[in-house]
Amino acid sequence: MQIDIFPILQNLGIQHINQSCSTGKHWNSSNAQEGTVIISPVDGKEIASVNFANAEDFQNTVVTAEAAFKVWRTWPAPKRGDIIRQLGDALRQNKEDLGKLVSYEMGKSLQEGYGEVQEMIDICDFAVGLSRQLYGLTMHSERPAHRMYEQWHPMGVVGIISAFNFPVAVWAWNASLALVCGNVCIWKPSEKTPLTAIACQHIIQKVFEANDVPEGTSCLLIGDRNIGELMSHDKRIGLLSATGSTRMGKAVGAAVGARLGRSLLELGGNNAIIISKDADLEMSLVGAVFGAVGTAGQRCTSTRRLIIQESVYDAFSDKLVKAYGQLKIGNPLDENIHVGPLIDKEAVKSYLGSIEKCKEEGGNFVVEGGVLEGEGYESGCYVKPCIAEAKNDYQIVQHETFAPILYLMKYKTLDEAIAMQNDVPQGLSSAIMTLNLREAEQFLSYAGSDCGIANVNIGTSGAEIGGAFGGEKETGGGRESGSDAWKAYMRRQTNTINYSDKLPLAQGIKFDL
Repeated sequence: MQIDIFPILQNLGIQHINQSCSTGKHWNSSNAQEGTVIISPVDGKEIASVNFANAEDFQNTVVTAEAAFKVWRTWPAPKRGDIIRQLGDALRQNKEDLGKLVSYEMGKSLQEGYGEVQEMIDICDFAVGLSRQLYGLTMHSERPAHRMYEQWHPMGVVGIISAFNFPVAVWAWNASLALVCGNVCIWKPSEKTPLTAIACQHIIQKVFEANDVPEGTSCLLIGDRNIGELMSHDKRIGLLSATGSTRMGKAVGAAVGARLGRSLLELGGNNAIIISKDADLEMSLVGAVFGAVGTAGQRCTSTRRLIIQESVYDAFSDKLVKAYGQLKIGNPLDENIHVGPLIDKEAVKSYLGSIEKCKEEGGNFVVEGGVLEGEGYESGCYVKPCIAEAKNDYQIVQHETFAPILYLMKYKTLDEAIAMQNDVPQGLSSAIMTLNLREAEQFLSYAGSDCGIANVNIGTSGAEIGGAFGGEKETGGGRESGSDAWKAYMRRQTNTINYSDKLPLAQGIKFDL
């Protein structure tokens, strides 16, 4: 299936690709520096070349955003929520075109491209309801005729650094909540997938212009790591939300921490599914295969490890090998395809390197990997999902490879399986497949999974926006999307009001004049 991307770009408002930054009403490319060529991993064709914003663009954008914040924060939260409602409606109208662009630029399946846009729509709906639920607390004072309460205020300028694998959804998770809370946003998307970001900026710009939203409320900066470093070190950006590798997150966290700013980090995952002897093996097979090969293994929640009870190991591994033999690999715009390409040739190089390291450490590949060649694979980014029998303490198993490589290992007792699940540096998503209630409850208990996400009888991949998303350890500790994740975008203030004619001090302290 071929796609003519240029009418889609025009439908999404992208007329000039050299746009490098936007403050919501105006696009600027006059100061831009030379950028990069965007090549689709689907067919290896050049989509466009983009310019990168420079330091001057960054400074101008922050100044504009600061001015916008002084106005935007005065809008009542329900009114801000109505703006986000309109954004959700605009995304609904553009879902098909934006979903195709996501699929073509990033390489994920068309169904996943549509699903990512739907996730943006869903978080907008969530934020609309949230706009009337930014609740504080009241508490009793120990002093007579005093009232105490807590309230939440917006942070100010929120920076968002997003990754290529979810080029628009993670921005929406952050921006929808940050904007409803009264903040303004500056977005630096991945330089590997800037076109989807430009398309989203055009969509939000139309909504904001129709409602006289202050210029600078939602800004976009197309750039490389230089822009990210400027955002990390700038004290005017009160909160920086960054999604990407653990290596990148450590650098961001250190830079933001050095200026005592706040960071919200969503980093690597090394996610495992425990397959119990009491599991429904057919259901487990679906969860394991989708988790391992969906988005070509390029999700932070992708399944990297299967920890299988020894009594069902042979039966389940046989099912896996057979299922992998039925996978269809090819153009992700064809809805019959299971696995699309990796993002670029650097990702392919990392994939091949990880296979070699696994073999060097003693891994036994029951499904061999490799790069696909020939008709339909001209981009050089299509690889074979592979399966290796390995040990949990292999160096390569402890490492997150953003590719469809699945490691199998055996266990005897559930305690052993949970210890293996937890014995990696990352702590994002985890799952157990079991029909045994005791096993399920132990896995979810304080003595169970140490991950931010722990599932029973579903896989590691595919979180819903209603729950807070994020993980522990080298995953960064941040939480985005649902539940009370909105509090990350606000500052808490405790207030005490004395309505008496005296001034008693706390803890009974006397201070007589």
